[in-house]
Amino acid sequence: MSAAISYPHDAPPLAGQTLAVAAGVEWLRMPLPFALDHINLWLLEDGAGWAAVDTGIALDAVKEAWKSALAERRLTRQIVTHFHPDHLGLAGWLETETGAPLAMTLGEYTVAQMVAHQVAPFDVDSMLGFFRQHGLDEERLAALAKRGNAYRRGVPAIPATFQRLVDGDTLAIGGRDWRIIVGYGHAPEHASLYCEELGVLISGDMLLPRISTNVSAFSSSPECDALGLFLKSIDALTALPEDTLVLPSHGRPFRGLHARVAELVAHHAARCDELIEACATARSAAELLPVLFPRELSDAHQAMFAMGEAIAHLTHLEQARRMRRVTESGLIRFTRIQPELEK
Repeated sequence: MSAAISYPHDAPPLAGQTLAVAAGVEWLRMPLPFALDHINLWLLEDGAGWAAVDTGIALDAVKEAWKSALAERRLTRQIVTHFHPDHLGLAGWLETETGAPLAMTLGEYTVAQMVAHQVAPFDVDSMLGFFRQHGLDEERLAALAKRGNAYRRGVPAIPATFQRLVDGDTLAIGGRDWRIIVGYGHAPEHASLYCEELGVLISGDMLLPRISTNVSAFSSSPECDALGLFLKSIDALTALPEDTLVLPSHGRPFRGLHARVAELVAHHAARCDELIEACATARSAAELLPVLFPRELSDAHQAMFAMGEAIAHLTHLEQARRMRRVTESGLIRFTRIQPELEK
């Protein structure tokens, strides 16, 4: 970790409690039932109430933490960065409990509805077919199939209407302007929020301090260069000042935005080089999982994200003309392109 990255806070707040991180900005942390065991939510002072950025996943423990946090607060609105369950999960419940309306981008809202209702190609069967093409073994495919529509368990209700957020929009929240910055690669149309007055970026999952954001290819857009989109999106964030206070969805608030972007760019470049080295002969994404993830993938949840990430890196290399796709009997493999063959 670069010395250029610093952390203003030593410890997070306890579940259901808040910690002030800037004028009118409170940090609220919620539990997650995964190896990544928490998500950070943010409360923005909004006149006589508070706006929430993200909601947490649908768990009883998260609901109880929300009840504690809102005991003396009124929720005015919900701004959701993207459709993943840890971010959108309790939007329907919060709307019912508080009346707070939802705001998110059209792409995120649409994909949330399609995944929740299992509309192809956003359904489990499409995902299984996609991963089978890329060599995932039947045991892991069966484990993924057994999970069923896990998304619906994490997001049991989605508000029927929403305010659409668009890149460049300005939201007036509590007398301060927050600009919407849309990023790509982690999710279809991820919304971060930037307040120039405070020098604060709510980065969602686009910029995390210690772990790399999952960047995946999936069945809905199988040849999309998700990694290229992600790298372009985080590069755009370097237009913000280096001393911006970054409020991420996981980990602690930090300063050192430019340094962190540089670390992530170098990280993904190294991953790509490792894949090139491993592909002297054609190999599938599943065969390359140990290259990217040396530790054992302990459950179907991890295997799903690992496959998506491996395919995203291989597709990025293919579109950069450093890899070639070879399809035989329905199985997709990749092999590196020798430099002399590019001439």
